[in-house]
Amino acid sequence: MFHRILAPRRTVHAHCDLPCGVYDPAQARIEAESVKACQEKYQGSDDPIFRDRAILIKEERADLVKHHLWVLWTDYFKPEHLEKHQNLHDLFWNATKEAGAAKKSEDPAQGQKLLDAVDEIAKVFWETKS
Repeated sequence: MFHRILAPRRTVHAHCDLPCGVYDPAQARIEAESVKACQEKYQGSDDPIFRDRAILIKEERADLVKHHLWVLWTDYFKPEHLEKHQNLHDLFWNATKEAGAAKKSEDPAQGQKLLDAVDEIAKVFWETKS
């Protein structure tokens, strides 16, 4: 009887708030590459259905870039990293803003700005890992 009373009423799932300790900006970069590729494919097609799909996928991938960046920002980077790399706030601010701008743009140059912003974060990440 106590078993039924103490049993959980529902099961919940979480993303890596264990925390698992496995972090890599490559996840954000892969999604940013997809954003730019979708922008290029959009520009290379005049099929309206294909273009609509390219926009939908690009927007999903831009959201995933934000997600992966926020996991790095909130779970990986610590105060001691910020002390050493005082531009971290700005790097993440700019990268997430670039991801938002990429959602609204079909210009591959915007996708490149997003890739560049993710690469700047990756540089700092790898400096903190060594």
